[in-house]
Amino acid sequence: MSDFEKELEAMVAETADEPEVALPSIEEQKAIVAEFKKLEAEGKLTPEVLEAHFGQFNKKNDKPIH
Repeated sequence: MSDFEKELEAMVAETADEPEVALPSIEEQKAIVAEFKKLEAEGKLTPEVLEAHFGQFNKKNDKPIH
């Protein structure tokens, strides 16, 4: 087994006990994208803003997801 496969198995084992997070509806996704585009146009789309939104999907791990 390659190192890559071992890393993938370790990642799966780490997240096996975490509940799945439901994806937002298509309407909610469109609203999120519109907000990000607005912030980007204003020059306010920062890693911190992205972390505030996407961080909820990475609660267990302290590493940044971006």
